[in-house]
Amino acid sequence: MRHDKSLPLGAKIGILGDGQLGRMLSQAASRLGFKVVVFGPDAELPAASVSALSKVARYTDLDALDKFAAQCDVVTFEFENIPVASLEHLLAGGARVAPNARALGITQDRVSEKSFARSVGIRTVDFHEVDLLDDLKAGVARLGVPSLLKTRREGYDGKGQVWIRDVADIDAAYASLGGRAAILEAKADFVREVSVIAARGFGGEVKTYPIGENHHVGGILSTTIAPAYVSESLRANAVEIATRVLEGLDYVGVLGVELFVLSDDSLLLNEIAPRVHNTGHWTQDGCLCDQFEQHIRAVAGWPLGDASARFQVEMTNLLGPDVLAWETLSAEDSARLYVYGKDEPREGRKMGHINRIKGRV
Repeated sequence: MRHDKSLPLGAKIGILGDGQLGRMLSQAASRLGFKVVVFGPDAELPAASVSALSKVARYTDLDALDKFAAQCDVVTFEFENIPVASLEHLLAGGARVAPNARALGITQDRVSEKSFARSVGIRTVDFHEVDLLDDLKAGVARLGVPSLLKTRREGYDGKGQVWIRDVADIDAAYASLGGRAAILEAKADFVREVSVIAARGFGGEVKTYPIGENHHVGGILSTTIAPAYVSESLRANAVEIATRVLEGLDYVGVLGVELFVLSDDSLLLNEIAPRVHNTGHWTQDGCLCDQFEQHIRAVAGWPLGDASARFQVEMTNLLGPDVLAWETLSAEDSARLYVYGKDEPREGRKMGHINRIKGRV
């Protein structure tokens, strides 16, 4: 049903960010009849090559942001390191922006994120805020070792974090982060990691995808298999957590919630990603409406799509030179290859992924 937030066919969707997530969002938007304008600092990155228009500028260039917003009927973003001040500037100028600036600000900061989660009744690992070396020493004394020191902001795929396994490691660990504000997290005694991809529309409608189970290598996601084999109580708990996050942030769009599963099947929130998420790539071949289309539907004010699974899928990231095996990968039966169009297959760089169909659900 149409409402005052529904965008018509041919409307322009602006995407802040020019990486592979922006690329796949742009492709989904184009299929639905929208035109896409991407905004980012590098004209050679993946999203621009598949979009109708692109604007090359820094995210802090307010004049460029104004011109970008004037071209768009709604503005969204594909990664969480967009400056909150840039979103606030767009909103102050009358632009329609989804997700909102508050959601972005909370999820950019690991202390704010975990504090928010606890405020809406979601369990997290115990943590300690670290601004100074003395804070870190106090945190280790309280949480014990091993414990994990992370930068409060930025840092992904294992970057910006270091394990403290002995009190003798404290000084070196603190120095390794270069004095940046940090968070110390207690070690989570988990047996596996799962994630839930969820969406919320302008009218409050919520859809959640089946749970995915994730496996990491060297701090980088290697594979996700979904739907994962989980108990009904775990599934319901994960959906409840995702719903509390969406509603607590007044969120519009798709987000990913990473969760630790403890030995008793209870859950701890690990991280919230305010965007489409690597662990949701399986939906491209497992569901009628994948996470990218779902995000476009949400920010465009359209009804949310069917999030149920049709197939079980194993998604594998192609890192660095893995993508050079494209000929072998593309010949696999019951598999689909996605290549992001990046120019240099550096070690650890996400160059694409492959979805392998494991069977009907």
